[in-house]
Amino acid sequence: MDALRIEGLSKKFGEKLAVNNLNLSIPYGSIYGIVGPNGAGKTTTLTMVTGITKPDAGKSWIAGHETGTIESKKAMGLLMDGAPVFEKLSGAEYLQYLGALRSMPAAEVEERSRELLSALGLSDAATKYIGDYSAGMTKKILLAGSILHDPEVLILDEPLEAVDPVSSRMVQQLLRSYAARGGTVILSSHVMELVEGLCDHVALINNGEVAVAGQIDQVRQGRSLTDVFVDYAGGAEFDDTTFTWLRGN
Repeated sequence: MDALRIEGLSKKFGEKLAVNNLNLSIPYGSIYGIVGPNGAGKTTTLTMVTGITKPDAGKSWIAGHETGTIESKKAMGLLMDGAPVFEKLSGAEYLQYLGALRSMPAAEVEERSRELLSALGLSDAATKYIGDYSAGMTKKILLAGSILHDPEVLILDEPLEAVDPVSSRMVQQLLRSYAARGGTVILSSHVMELVEGLCDHVALINNGEVAVAGQIDQVRQGRSLTDVFVDYAGGAEFDDTTFTWLRGN
């Protein structure tokens, strides 16, 4: 059984085919990177497999549970980039609220919250409104909320965007520890260096389809992931004869 299995997912927005018959299998215990150019269908795919958006066709399963079921929601933790946040809750209140939603014992929520806030450098901001957090702090409290209930599968959309290098290192260590103990991390990112340094598997999505997927060394084939990305995604070469007005005096 896969941690995440996707079969034939498709989604159109008007005349635009955002995801086209996409298939993907993600094994348990992996840290799996999903990369691709802007508009490739990464976020749309994640919103469908987590039940936020309904696909036009296809199915997906999280930890063996079909997307949208209570069991699939219990099995996953989610950080979705750009999703609304509870700005009028403090960081500590937010974690207490999530724990209560999941019927976790209050003492367990308090202990785990304290550990997460400390590890992510948010202890001093625990009583502050999330609306007063910086972008990086907001991303970290959302990460804490996604992992609070110790899910089987952790789905993270741009988890380290705007996060400072010290906190980024701590988050990566936390995710490695989580995966080493049997958890599965699925993350999308535009930062190839992050994916190369953290992930053991990767899928490159382009034009709503999986262009290439597998263990990261097999996908790279001795090259950098950035080079592989450019090969599949395409892109114009920089023409040095343009922009002559830049410092051209």
